[in-house]
Amino acid sequence: MSSPSRRPARPASLPRRTGRQLRRALAARHEPLARPLDRSRARAWLLAALGAVLAVALAAGGALLLYRDTASRAAAERARLHRVDAVIHSAPDHAAPAGSRYAGGYSNRADVEAAWTGPDGSLHVGTLQATRTALTGTRIPIWIDQAGNASAPPVERITIALSAACTGSGALVVLLAALTIALRLRLRALDRRAEGAWGDGWARLEPLWSGRAGHRHED
Repeated sequence: MSSPSRRPARPASLPRRTGRQLRRALAARHEPLARPLDRSRARAWLLAALGAVLAVALAAGGALLLYRDTASRAAAERARLHRVDAVIHSAPDHAAPAGSRYAGGYSNRADVEAAWTGPDGSLHVGTLQATRTALTGTRIPIWIDQAGNASAPPVERITIALSAACTGSGALVVLLAALTIALRLRLRALDRRAEGAWGDGWARLEPLWSGRAGHRHED
């Protein structure tokens, strides 16, 4: 009767391997065969992991601070502005084709003369941007300041959030790239040290292993 075949040993799970590397890095794991270089390599990985966590925290914190600061300034800007409707007095020339180079390029916007009422009730007239299909008498919403002058609209919160997220993501990529480069340089230095130690050990043991040391002694 044939003996049952042995099942191959399963590799250790990720948490177990991580705990093993952590104990090795902290020299809390007794391993007679572990070299100081092995512990140095484990410490390099541990520091890289801690650096990655710190990079995520810094990038997230920086993005949050940037969002709060920009949102606060946008809220202050919105508080001093007013949104009113301007009435177009002079519509753009509709005879020119919208895509013609001589109709202001390929943009679908054109300058129009419009009038609006300021916060104090005074009438203001100026040049605004409107679509080329706008007609005389069309109302277009605009933002004005306390003096009644047309102003750029305040930044929307979604724009602020996207800008802060992109800034934080860019900072995180830069930090992780720097950590990766530092880790690779450290591991390469440890590999070179290991190769040098292996070469020195082989130079001492090879004559004994091959028997050439005995021949030299007899000579």
